[in-house]
Amino acid sequence: MIRPATLWIALAISLPAFYQVLVTQQLEIEDAIIRFLIAVPVAMLMLWILRFITAGYGRRKDREHPLRRRDDESDGSPPATTADAP
Repeated sequence: MIRPATLWIALAISLPAFYQVLVTQQLEIEDAIIRFLIAVPVAMLMLWILRFITAGYGRRKDREHPLRRRDDESDGSPPATTADAP
């Protein structure tokens, strides 16, 4: 199923063609529809790349050891530093 965001982006990509059909009448409606149909897979690919890049953002992985102060008793794992903090 095609997501609504894909159709909105495809419409935005092909909007100049629909403008030429409806306002300036320099283009046939078939050409504008073909441009929209070409814009749908392009928009799907663009959104897929965006979702792939941002898929890991906002997710927290469980840490092997909780954050603790340097003076707490150690169980053999190195103490957390500011680089380990979220």
